Amino acid sequence: MIVGLVFGFLPLAIWLYLLLGRDWFWRLRERDTRGQPPAPLHWPSVVAVVPARNEADVIQQSISSLLAQDYAGKLRVILVDDQSDDGTGDLARVLQSDKLTVLAGAPRPPGWTGKLWAMQQGSDHATGFAPEFLWFTDADIAHSPDNLSALVARAQGGGKVLVSLMARLSCRTAAEHFLIPAFVFFFDMLFPFGAVNDPAKPIAAAAGGCMLARKSALDAAGGIDAIRHNIIDDCALARAMKAQGPIWLGLTDRAVSLRPYERLSEIRHMVSRSAYAQLNYSPLLLLGTLLGLGVVYVAPVLAALFAWELPQLAGWTAWIIMAVMFQPILRFYRLSPLWGIALPLIGIFYAGFTFDSALQHWSGRGGMWKGRAQAIANGAGEKA
Repeated sequence: MIVGLVFGFLPLAIWLYLLLGRDWFWRLRERDTRGQPPAPLHWPSVVAVVPARNEADVIQQSISSLLAQDYAGKLRVILVDDQSDDGTGDLARVLQSDKLTVLAGAPRPPGWTGKLWAMQQGSDHATGFAPEFLWFTDADIAHSPDNLSALVARAQGGGKVLVSLMARLSCRTAAEHFLIPAFVFFFDMLFPFGAVNDPAKPIAAAAGGCMLARKSALDAAGGIDAIRHNIIDDCALARAMKAQGPIWLGLTDRAVSLRPYERLSEIRHMVSRSAYAQLNYSPLLLLGTLLGLGVVYVAPVLAALFAWELPQLAGWTAWIIMAVMFQPILRFYRLSPLWGIALPLIGIFYAGFTFDSALQHWSGRGGMWKGRAQAIANGAGEKA
């Protein structure tokens, strides 16, 4: 009876809740092509702030997409070269646009993560242009010419203080087919976009590759300085901004990642950099998460293949439900629906990445990114 509960009925109950609750997250209805507000009467001034560290292979394509924005208002672009050693700043300067400023980033002070310190420097410099909005975007993201106009229209249409887009990630290699759609699926499960976009609900999240922030609200929230130690900087910013007003998060094709992941190890590194931070560096939460992932993803398969009667039926039902829920994100990335069957195996890989994130933290390499270990041990300090 207990075995049947754990391996059959408990996972089924969890998947029924995920299917019918959590704001129907898996349907992925929050997209920038839906419910687009009309063009505003006034196009506010915008400064794009791009933190960059060793992005020589993509920086010209990324910055060029910003300079090519078909935007009716004033737009300036500030690239903060965060002490790159691959010529990132020089390659950007070659573009020679009067809209572009390339800053040489200062050394990172104690208590700051590298990206947020670069964003802070860019925000400080942007003040001289008196922008109404700051557009934070990563150096490995390319934008369609109409993206800024669409972002501003959505922000102005609903008085939103933050509009963020989950950029379309690269999904061409076998490793990407296996793991990338699930990355978005799991993120949306943890932070349902519908709940994020509901002012009455406390859940807040953003996607750091593309965030349009209302400057006055950002200042009222304490600016970038208020979240300076956060590894998961985008969600930290979203929490601070939602306290100031409504925010919006959705999927898009207008912002595309230029960073391919050719090997599983590259995706593992992307996930493990921040997974343990999401658990507040708690061994107990880590243990609970790993056990929970086992119940949710492993137990249904074991029940379906090795149990009998009702527990086996419950296992198959849970497995089918998770495969069905995976279909919208597979369609978004134009992949075979058969990948839905593999979701339990994919879940095991992400559990491994989470454990690896904890191992990195315990060994002093937590939050490793571009040669820096930035994990925050207690929310106040950091390992440099």
